Amino acid sequence: MAKKAERPNRYKLLIESIFFNHWEEGSTEFEFERTEFETVAAKLDIKLPKNQGDVMYALRYRIGFPDRIIDTQPDELEWIIEGAGRSRYRFRLVKKTRILPREDLARISIPDATPELIRAYALDDEQALLAIVRYNRLIDTFLGLTTYSLQNHLRTTVKGIGQIEIDELYVGLDKHGCHYVIPVQAKGGTDQIGVVQTTQDIRFVEQKFPGMRCRAISAQFMEDGIVALFELTLQDDEVKVVEERHYKLVPASELDRDAIRSYRS
Repeated sequence: MAKKAERPNRYKLLIESIFFNHWEEGSTEFEFERTEFETVAAKLDIKLPKNQGDVMYALRYRIGFPDRIIDTQPDELEWIIEGAGRSRYRFRLVKKTRILPREDLARISIPDATPELIRAYALDDEQALLAIVRYNRLIDTFLGLTTYSLQNHLRTTVKGIGQIEIDELYVGLDKHGCHYVIPVQAKGGTDQIGVVQTTQDIRFVEQKFPGMRCRAISAQFMEDGIVALFELTLQDDEVKVVEERHYKLVPASELDRDAIRSYRS
């Protein structure tokens, strides 16, 4: 029996058409309007998604770009799509910056404080991850600060970028009384950490909380329920990892007493 042909992804079809409407050999960046999704969808006879923002999210973190777009990338560079103002986007070539959890990093066991009711009713990986991080105070543990969740799924605008959404925003305090703003992005399943959301989060803090220190955090689900936490920063438009830790949540009865002592050293 002949194998059924795989149906092309409509998000990829949309963005491929938009890309080649603007791209020229040697281009390193170009902009397009959000309204182009509507005109291209009509031209290709594709049903336009109700949530057009999901198109951008999926392409950035989940499904990636079509092969034809990837084939235009020079060595060691990759295309990103970033906000370029109200209802505008920008394709731009940057150095490859995908952040993946290290496989050789030790796992730190901590007692699981997640309420069972929360685990039972979490609607998706991202929501579950944010809740686990919050109830287990993993941001405090990771950064060595006292932190408080200020708001989650914060939709706001950033000058020069446009509308953004921050998965969760914390404020923190250290022993010297210094205040911090801590944007957190959560990635579950096969979603990957990229430069775009980290850049948006940091620029938001710079504009909305001038004078306060920014500690940009990304949380990633790994296999076996491991939570990887990264502190990220930007250097020359590249995402750099400041620190990475992997936490395994376990019942208190399963904590390894020898391991607890060894953590101190």
